[in-house]
Amino acid sequence: MLIDLHSHTKASDGQLTARELVERAANRQVDILAITDHDTVDGLAEARQTIIEKDLKLTLINGIEITTNWLNHEIHVVGVNINPQHPALIDLIELQKEKRESRAIEMGRRLEKAKIPGVYEAAKVLAGEGAITRAHFARHLVEIGVAPTFPKVFDKYLSRGNTGYVPHNWVDIDKAIAVIHQAGGQAILAHPNHYNLSNKWMRRLFTEFKQFNGDAMEVAMGQQSPQMRLQLAMWSNEYDLLASQGSDFHFVGRWRDLGKALHLPEIAKPIWSDWPSYQLLAEQQEEILQ
Repeated sequence: MLIDLHSHTKASDGQLTARELVERAANRQVDILAITDHDTVDGLAEARQTIIEKDLKLTLINGIEITTNWLNHEIHVVGVNINPQHPALIDLIELQKEKRESRAIEMGRRLEKAKIPGVYEAAKVLAGEGAITRAHFARHLVEIGVAPTFPKVFDKYLSRGNTGYVPHNWVDIDKAIAVIHQAGGQAILAHPNHYNLSNKWMRRLFTEFKQFNGDAMEVAMGQQSPQMRLQLAMWSNEYDLLASQGSDFHFVGRWRDLGKALHLPEIAKPIWSDWPSYQLLAEQQEEILQ
């Protein structure tokens, strides 16, 4: 069964609409998909309506990816199986939206001061009605030739200590986990090997995430060595965290796509093993094979 619990639409910094995303997921034979846009749930209704209208063979999981602060590190927490209309979640989304907008304005001001004008305005156009992110800034800076690639843009302009970087002021990680739980969901530590932390700090993050009642961590991702996947699975067991997997899909690329190369090592304990939706699909597939 193909499960992808981390994907993005134009509601945040993805390049496909929610409709296009679920259609692509179904075409790629994904069985269970979570849409986890940054600090918003705006894409979920369109995705669910598309699945109904087109009778897609796809189970949609309500999700979100909350940007958080942990000891001055920006850490992402994915929430799955949430109630997108829960008051505590709605309040948090509004707070994050205000923080994101004020940060984006200051990023634009700093880039303007560095003689790169109009970046905030262009990023807002790229974001459309979605949440503005640094990815929108990066897309525009690549488009105007300031740097050739996303990584180069971040290295030179948008990462800590560089011209357009603005320190974050996100919600604390324990608060995000608590709100996800209030909304009926499970909290997953997203892509733990993407934060440039030493092993000592990674272990501290896992320890505190568990202490804050986090439920799981991402173990399997699209672009990842077998050694890293196995190491993350071992850590998930060591820190008593369930294992999740997700493509972190934003756009169609050569190396990353919905459901691509997603599978957990045998030692991992899947977050979805006791979900009713998973159990029902598993039973249906077993009946087909008999």
